Amino acid sequence: MDELTKNEKLGDLYAYYGSLLTQGQQDYFEDYYYNDLSLGEIAANHEVSRQAVYDNLKRSSKILENYESKLHMKQDYDKIENSLADAVLAIDNNDQQVAKAELVKLLNKMRGE
Repeated sequence: MDELTKNEKLGDLYAYYGSLLTQGQQDYFEDYYYNDLSLGEIAANHEVSRQAVYDNLKRSSKILENYESKLHMKQDYDKIENSLADAVLAIDNNDQQVAKAELVKLLNKMRGE
């Protein structure tokens, strides 16, 4: 996975689970991924070593990925969003049978079936 894709994935996971991180983890994560600060800049701002910032970011990333592996919130949302997009496309194409099937699939996913 290239760096941009990894950063986008982490940003998405942060949107779902970021509030479950400690305030310090949130601060480092936002400074690095959203405010585009370097490890050195973050370290200077928080009066810690670059290694401490690096370790914190690695730990936070693993925590976010662990939450997703257990809770599947992003994965489930993506599935629902894709089914909805397929249903809308079928409606736009005037294919009522496909639209109905996609909407039924969407409702079943939302119910957890």
